[in-house]
Amino acid sequence: MKIEKMHLAQVNVAQMKEPLDSPLLAEFVHFLGPINELAEKHPGFVWRLKDEEGTSATSIETPFTDDMVIINMSVWESINQLRQFVYHTAHSYFVRNGKQWFERMEKPHLVLWWVPAGHAPTPEEAAEKLELLDAQGPGPAAFNWRQMYDAAGEEL
Repeated sequence: MKIEKMHLAQVNVAQMKEPLDSPLLAEFVHFLGPINELAEKHPGFVWRLKDEEGTSATSIETPFTDDMVIINMSVWESINQLRQFVYHTAHSYFVRNGKQWFERMEKPHLVLWWVPAGHAPTPEEAAEKLELLDAQGPGPAAFNWRQMYDAAGEEL
């Protein structure tokens, strides 16, 4: 039996405190392009959701009804490569300082899941994974940094 190659999908959503064009979000918006470029050059990067201009996903129509919610979605070869990018590059500054730009969300705002290599997840698929994580907690189909699963569904 041939085992299908799997990649790690991630989505994180954030509810902005103010609109993207506000002075409060100026620093965050200024660095969207450079951080996205950094991601694309990072080992293990496969794909990311982009708008028509190919820069960010901030203008993409999402299944989230609140227009103050923005989405970031990408696919990586492995958990370790994604973790390295998130927590050990310039991106970590934005993780540590997110509360200055974004509201605390009551429901999960980040979810990880495995997809077949070559699959580009949709915002609708990501919303379903967030809902699954919220309803059932971490499991092989939808998990987070605190409780992770490998592509075979085994807890790490």
